[in-house]
Amino acid sequence: MKTILIDLDGVLNTYDGNYDEKFIPPVKEGAIDFIKELSKKFKVKIFTSRNQLLASQWIINNNLESYVDDVTNIKVPSYLIIDDRCIHFNGNYREILDKIYGFRT
Repeated sequence: MKTILIDLDGVLNTYDGNYDEKFIPPVKEGAIDFIKELSKKFKVKIFTSRNQLLASQWIINNNLESYVDDVTNIKVPSYLIIDDRCIHFNGNYREILDKIYGFRT
């Protein structure tokens, strides 16, 4: 089964840029169904730089523990990465630079 890495902040929760190391914002609307659907065909791993115990507790509090394989801060080998702060590399460095300089959250 292939693995999909999903970023926590901004993808699965309502993170708005105001970081609090002791609090993970509420789950984003549609995120639970999204993870449930993905877990039917993929190993779902949550990728976050947050404290792993806090992130694991967030997963449990949102009843996702049976759909999520792991929480990691390591970019493990995966089929896809889903993140709100990434740019798809298309082979053209000039276009990538333009995207980087024009990036907005």
